[in-house]
Amino acid sequence: MGGTQLANAQDPEFTQFYANKLYLNPAFAGAQRCPRISLNYRNQWPALGSTYVTYNASFDRFVNPLGGGVGLLLMNDVQGDGAITTTSISGLYSYSLHATRFFTVRAGFQATYFQKKLNWDFIFPDMLHPLYGPVFPTSEIQPDNLSRGFFDFSTGIVGFNRDYFFGIAVHHLTEPLESFYDRSLSESVLPRKYTVHFGTNIELPSRRFKRGELSLSPQFIFQQQQDFQQVNYGIYLNRNKIVAGAWIRQNFGFHYDSFIMLVGFMQDKIQFAYSYDLTISKLKNQTLGAHEVSYQMEFYCKTVKRKFRTISCPSF
Repeated sequence: MGGTQLANAQDPEFTQFYANKLYLNPAFAGAQRCPRISLNYRNQWPALGSTYVTYNASFDRFVNPLGGGVGLLLMNDVQGDGAITTTSISGLYSYSLHATRFFTVRAGFQATYFQKKLNWDFIFPDMLHPLYGPVFPTSEIQPDNLSRGFFDFSTGIVGFNRDYFFGIAVHHLTEPLESFYDRSLSESVLPRKYTVHFGTNIELPSRRFKRGELSLSPQFIFQQQQDFQQVNYGIYLNRNKIVAGAWIRQNFGFHYDSFIMLVGFMQDKIQFAYSYDLTISKLKNQTLGAHEVSYQMEFYCKTVKRKFRTISCPSF
């Protein structure tokens, strides 16, 4: 700590953006007609111990009387083997509008409640004796409350037609205070996060596969949170029920961060994928990258006469 009262942080991130659509953009709530559940797990930098482990679970569906979709998003993020634990629950709603005969717009809103907990079990430098280790009391000020809860709000928009889609999302609109100290002692807020994503789907002609069973899907995602900027760009190859992907993650100011490899499998209403982030920055020999697993299941539901357009975007 060293007496520092101002701290900056970024949101947990997932490599498989589209396997965690509600986390990426609230406008994706109810993007499929039938109910859908998604489960996500990410373990980042395992060579350093349980440094960043994040779990996500979500449910969403389209509700015809509301003219859009609703969703529920749960997240648990564990940092430093439990030094800081963040749990959140979000409710989402998105409205669907057919702007033209071929183009649809979805606008979403998200309300979130965060609960952060601090495990004050640290060894500070001023506690150390050169021979006997941590024997001195620390001068660091322990917060009166090691748990903090606060509300947060986010919004997003997605536009799409049969061949391409794009989206913009803004998370943490009110930039809530997340420090364990009160506002008079700290200015640590959860910075606003901006996300821009774009993708297209290119069907490849093939005599061995039916139409749409072989395709390429180039993708681009840009995110900015306070002074941190990151861009991800890559491509998916969809071959019948198998999906393979390759991405590059670049952090502005730190050049290339990771090379990402993904393989996924889709069977009827079930999807499963594994991805590995190969660290290519200066930390490449110390972290062992990051592992991520996703599982999605869509339930069967009755069809209705009203026309419904789904977003032709990747599953992972």
